[in-house]
Amino acid sequence: MSFGYIGANAIFGHHQSWPRDEDASETPKYTMPKVGSPPESVYQLLHNALALDGDPSLNLASFVQTRMPEEATKLFIENMNKNLVDHDKYPIARIIHNQCISMIGDLWHAPKDGKIVGTATAGSSEAIMLGGLAMKKRWQEARRKEGKDYSHPNIVFGSNAQVALEKFARYFDVEARLVPVRLENACVMDPNDALQYIDENTIGIIVILGSTYTGDFEDVELMSKLLDDLQERTGLDIPIHVDGASGAFIAPFAYPDLKWDFRVPRVVSINTSGHKFGLVYPGLGWVLWRDESYLHKDLVFEHNYLGSTEFTFTLNFSKPAAPVVAQMFNFLNLGFDGYKKIAYEDLRNARTLSEVLDDTYFTVMSNIHRRVDTDEVLSPSSDDSILNSHQRRHNGDDPTQYLAGLPVVAFRLSDKYKKENPHVKQEWIQSMLRPKGWMVPNYRSEGEVLTNGLDV
Repeated sequence: MSFGYIGANAIFGHHQSWPRDEDASETPKYTMPKVGSPPESVYQLLHNALALDGDPSLNLASFVQTRMPEEATKLFIENMNKNLVDHDKYPIARIIHNQCISMIGDLWHAPKDGKIVGTATAGSSEAIMLGGLAMKKRWQEARRKEGKDYSHPNIVFGSNAQVALEKFARYFDVEARLVPVRLENACVMDPNDALQYIDENTIGIIVILGSTYTGDFEDVELMSKLLDDLQERTGLDIPIHVDGASGAFIAPFAYPDLKWDFRVPRVVSINTSGHKFGLVYPGLGWVLWRDESYLHKDLVFEHNYLGSTEFTFTLNFSKPAAPVVAQMFNFLNLGFDGYKKIAYEDLRNARTLSEVLDDTYFTVMSNIHRRVDTDEVLSPSSDDSILNSHQRRHNGDDPTQYLAGLPVVAFRLSDKYKKENPHVKQEWIQSMLRPKGWMVPNYRSEGEVLTNGLDV
């Protein structure tokens, strides 16, 4: 197989496009062509091929940011050839990186008497790997000092976790202990359930601030209190890593009184994605530790490849400076109030869509539109007939009046509709939206009973 395109002919060391379509040559698809082609021809070839991709702005399956202001894009392009790891050659880029760490640490209430430490990453997946490795190294060191076996580490998190958490466990030889999530708990990990999976080999527990499936937040503060009690009874000191891939750039602005970050003493590290609700182009992640003592020394490498002595503690070496510069652009351009305004608007839109869907033949499985002063948490197995959606219309934009979570709407066909229309398959909705350009995932959520759902 091959791509058809307007070919090229080498004349006196230069490339010249064929003037007629019938003179077009073909370039191989899986091997490198012997003779290159002029840039305009290659551009058109790839441009036409990529035009068949979906429109990122219509991709409702992803949390990834797809648009930035023109000035941010200009800065991104100006700095995309800078390698952030080369501190000596690009000192200002490194200063901007460190300023971002400081700003994020302040946003997450890092201890004033400590020394926050962190790094930019390729995304939350790399950030989670680093957070998990730091916990593993600290656990191993403690076990060695006590003369105990350290060959069977395990880590605890909910079965609703994003695949990156399981990747960490598999890649770095840590047993993953998945806590089953229950329908009545909105398909997120119940801290009380998590306790039974913890033992002396547990390196830590990961609490998810924003489930991939429903957007619901897991209770970091309750998990910490239960671990405090566990330590009093057993002596086990279990740290918490917060997977804030999405929620760590929503909670500070929408739910300022929610204790999920470094205000919780047992939280030792947090990761987030700059390219999600940090509003930066892909790919940028961040991971921060509450104090440098939680970043184990075995993860920090000293090198002088680039002409000066530098330190690195990321999984990869080279790292583009452009996403970090773009993150700083957002911090300076939007400020706290700008991020807050966007979070409020996103959550209001999610509530509005949820309420509209609840009035039709759908059951909304997410809880972002349900008020905190009621007991109306609708599990994925519940029917929309249980609740009168007209009674929960929002009056005001304050997100704290509603259950905390991401601006995500998860929904499915109602039991009543499926009973009346047994021939209708939910995946048809996904298939019918795709020709119009909209990408909406039809997925199976985790729980006692797997439930098909749509997610935007």
